[in-house]
Amino acid sequence: MKIAIIASEFGDAGKAAKTLKSRYRAVSVRDADIIVALGGDGFMLQTLHAYMNLEKPIFGMNKGTVGFLMNEFSDDDLMERIKKADHFALHPLKMRVTRCDGEIVEHLAINEISLLRETRQASSIKIAIDGKIYMTEQVGDGLLVATPAGSTAYNLSAHGPIIPLGAELLALTPLSPFRPRRWKGALLPRHVTVELTINNPNKRPVSATADMHEVRDVRKVVIEEDRSVNINLLFDAEHTLAERIFTEQFAY
Repeated sequence: MKIAIIASEFGDAGKAAKTLKSRYRAVSVRDADIIVALGGDGFMLQTLHAYMNLEKPIFGMNKGTVGFLMNEFSDDDLMERIKKADHFALHPLKMRVTRCDGEIVEHLAINEISLLRETRQASSIKIAIDGKIYMTEQVGDGLLVATPAGSTAYNLSAHGPIIPLGAELLALTPLSPFRPRRWKGALLPRHVTVELTINNPNKRPVSATADMHEVRDVRKVVIEEDRSVNINLLFDAEHTLAERIFTEQFAY
């Protein structure tokens, strides 16, 4: 088993990578069977986006702040931990954005796709699911669509539901909703197509962001799961991602 070791440029991730490379033979990402990523959740998302086309398993170790997507850092028994790790496969969301100037832009998201107002004017968004309009106008700061893996991130901060892995659901969560004021969002089957159309986008401009990829001045955003892309994360068997997400429901 050949491993590549990559590290965030922040904190002491680089120092930790040097320690690992002195103990384990590392190869390039292209030549590796497994990618070992050192950093925080932000660095893990960057790594997943950078190498998702390679479809190589990624074992992260926390050298950041939160580390929800990471394992505990240790320079002992790395190869044995990887061999015993729990494999979690996920498919990202794909957003297809039509900008106000007609340009079409596509990006993938592992955590969430969020639509946010660009100015002091509240956003006004029409919501359609599989071609059926369910809400002609949702007014507020915006909306987001979150995966189960991303349901404990921005979605949870916006008071969206935590979704256990394997539930086959997506969260559609409003951001500071003004109208309908008491609307809490919806849970959607993962196979649906979500179409979000901006009402009066010139007066009420909106941006769309897939994880860290932002597109400004959007007119329409179509969101669906991209099952052609497979992402494989590795977690220590005693502390899997599924267990972490489930446990978050009892945090206080």
